[in-house]
Amino acid sequence: MSGEDDVVLRVRDLKKHFPVQSGLLRRQVGAVLAVDGVSFDIRRGETLGLVGESGSGKSTVGKTVLRLIDPTAGEIAVNGEDVTRAGAARMRGVRRQMQMVFQDPYASLNPRLSAKRIVAEPLENYSEVPRAEIDARVVALFQRVGLRPDQMVKYPHEFSGGQRQRLGVARALALEPGLIVADEPVSALDVSVQAQVLNLLMDLQDEMDLAYLFISHDLAVVEHISHRVAVMYLGKIVELTDRESLFANPRHPYTRALLSAAPLPEPGAKRERIILKGDIPSPINPPSGCRFHTRCPLAEERCRIEEPATRMVAEGHQVACHLETGPEV
Repeated sequence: MSGEDDVVLRVRDLKKHFPVQSGLLRRQVGAVLAVDGVSFDIRRGETLGLVGESGSGKSTVGKTVLRLIDPTAGEIAVNGEDVTRAGAARMRGVRRQMQMVFQDPYASLNPRLSAKRIVAEPLENYSEVPRAEIDARVVALFQRVGLRPDQMVKYPHEFSGGQRQRLGVARALALEPGLIVADEPVSALDVSVQAQVLNLLMDLQDEMDLAYLFISHDLAVVEHISHRVAVMYLGKIVELTDRESLFANPRHPYTRALLSAAPLPEPGAKRERIILKGDIPSPINPPSGCRFHTRCPLAEERCRIEEPATRMVAEGHQVACHLETGPEV
């Protein structure tokens, strides 16, 4: 997974600010800085895990890179094609290359359509295969995600949660995309079912060389499925590196605090807890300097004034912290 030709998704300095309006004339009085300067690449066959607390902006990143919502600034390139300002007609073609698996498999499926129609809909909309061959293609997709062909006549409410998510995966695969954005795809499922869906996604990745942007708040899930992990806090990526380095040697104080709260798989094993004071600040009025300084146990005066640059502290390991030294990225 190396080389420029392997990059499926390239994001540079991505920003998404939602206007805050007030008064009778609905004048803009501020903005929610949901995503405020995010950069990363995802290569073919790679999973980038995106983690952070609720309100960190990770789901907004997923929706913005898919252009479900328009970015405020920055660049988004899919397979080398800049789609940042692409219009609806151009995006229609690009969306064949990228699909989404949503958090709630029931809410994301049309309850009035049979399972067969749900999976066949992308093929019909894009005229991807002749109508006479659609049934066979849907059968193949059902089997690929572990569903039986005789279940095609059922409706979403007749499936279990895990089966509904498999149905959502089959729909996402219908057009054979290169990139799938998975937004908390297993958080609504029982723990016993989560592993089945995660293993399915990993098997499909190996089989089809898929790239995943995997959004989650669950560090155990991210550790299981990701090749690299990006940690978000208040609209910014504070640390990005490979999975092994992040979990063995986290360099940002926020990452250390997150990992300290995650349970260890060994019976009786415990981590030293790092308790963060206060709540995550409002993205409407984020703190000056380092956005984490209001909760950071290591904060210095410089942290309150100067925003830290993202630095390369080891090969492939980026951290945005004044306490870490290295060349700027």
